[in-house]
Amino acid sequence: MALLTSAPQAALAVVVLYVSWLILKPFVIKSPLGNIPGPPRESWLSGNLGQFLALDCWDFRAELARKYPRVAALHGTPGQSKWITVWDVKAMQNIFLKEQDIYAEPVLYVRRAMRVMLGPGLLSTDGEQHKRQRKMLNPVFSVKHLREMTPLFYQVIHKTRDAIMERVRAGAGAKRGVELDMLSWSGRTTLEVLGQAGLGHSFDPLTQDRPDEFADAVKDFFPQMARSVIPRMVMRRVANVGPVSFRRWVVERMPNKNIQQLRRISDIMHGRSVRIFKEKKEALEKGDDTLQHQIGEGRDIMSILLRENMLAKAEDKLPDDELIGQISTMVLAGMDTTANSLARALQILAERQDVQEKLRKEILHAIETEGQDGTLDYEKIMELPYLEAVCRETLRVYPGVTMLFRETTKDVIMPLSEPIRLKDGTLTDIITVPKGTRILPNIGASNVDPALWGPDAHEWRPERWLEPLPRAVEEARVPGVYSHLMTFIGGSKACIGFKFAQIEMKTVLLVLLQNFKFEPTGKPIKWNLAAVQYPSVASEGPEPALPLLVSALRA
Repeated sequence: MALLTSAPQAALAVVVLYVSWLILKPFVIKSPLGNIPGPPRESWLSGNLGQFLALDCWDFRAELARKYPRVAALHGTPGQSKWITVWDVKAMQNIFLKEQDIYAEPVLYVRRAMRVMLGPGLLSTDGEQHKRQRKMLNPVFSVKHLREMTPLFYQVIHKTRDAIMERVRAGAGAKRGVELDMLSWSGRTTLEVLGQAGLGHSFDPLTQDRPDEFADAVKDFFPQMARSVIPRMVMRRVANVGPVSFRRWVVERMPNKNIQQLRRISDIMHGRSVRIFKEKKEALEKGDDTLQHQIGEGRDIMSILLRENMLAKAEDKLPDDELIGQISTMVLAGMDTTANSLARALQILAERQDVQEKLRKEILHAIETEGQDGTLDYEKIMELPYLEAVCRETLRVYPGVTMLFRETTKDVIMPLSEPIRLKDGTLTDIITVPKGTRILPNIGASNVDPALWGPDAHEWRPERWLEPLPRAVEEARVPGVYSHLMTFIGGSKACIGFKFAQIEMKTVLLVLLQNFKFEPTGKPIKWNLAAVQYPSVASEGPEPALPLLVSALRA
């Protein structure tokens, strides 16, 4: 009996000791990060992470950039007491290029979660497996293939134009235009472009409001991932226990609605991905005639990828599970990022009627002199200077993904572009970072660093791209793949589809601005932090929406 009663007491004692150690550890073991400047702890449990990762984190992050150097220490959770947020250019070069293997994505928080949900696609693999996948996918996103796919973009976007026009004409009695949720329309359009040009598959007719469970699952993926953070952190401790069938059995019986919804989303996405893959593979095996009768006529990314995979050397071939994993990965990586950037551009253009009119004049002039049926080919779209400036400036000031997670795999020296003053008053241009430190590269702060972009760095001013760039920007060697920016990051994890996103965003704006005028509704719009930041009406909570007044330019 004594043994039975002492076991719970012993377990409780272990828990008490563990929690006590977490509390005392920062005072007993001094971290080299403790000398780095940073804000005071807000909460014992979450440190500053609640402020840095809040839906409305923007004021806190702005204050952080004003008050502290380009590397700052944040208080983390018990047991992970110090985190580092950094936007110093030289440090970013090491994180994303020179020592990217040391600054790795956290396995338990990022790669494993993505692998469980999406399969072994580009977002969830690393090392040689990631390199092999990227080698196969790189040619598919070449300018040559994008040029050939541009007509597919127009086919989809013209359906969006017609659907919006139908709704605008139905509300023709409105004084200033019809209120439409342009976030919804940009999302539907982006998903269908990705479906047809990426997968040779249609998700949404656009002209009708037809539900599609895969489309709904994609839209709910990142919000549901955010809602299930705590149970997923608990589950990661047993993520490798037993065979897959046992882990599946455990998940199915977890009494948590968010986990069950996440499981349902994963099942829907995997099921549709397998179906699309099988259809494409069967069509490819039947020959080019069959492909030409499918959506995309064999020019879509998935058809090209499968064809290239069949011709590849044995050591370069991707197995079926990795090819299937690319389907959901491609849609998730490309949908919200482009859709929400489009929504941001439309909101700014609605608020800045002068810019909207100037951009419209450039587009109409190009259509009249070089276009055909209201369209421009790939090269001509990409050469429009003011359209390029508007898109670049939107992606500079308002990147969809504002920060990333990294974790050091061993002790490392992080160099800085200029010395910072530590808490003890000393100056240093290097930081000693211990193994296991969580790093938060701050993409948003990097893109609007006044030291590079000048005193108006935070101002949205597209004309800056029509002028010579500041010398500091040219010399900084920002380690991003796009326009001296970190929006699409750099290195082996850089966004492989950033050129796809560029031409998609430009083509949508080119078509819509020929046909519609956009104005604010007067409702206050706020932007919320998520894996990809999104807008909502401030008075209506965090539900995604961007209402704008839309009126037709022609009867």
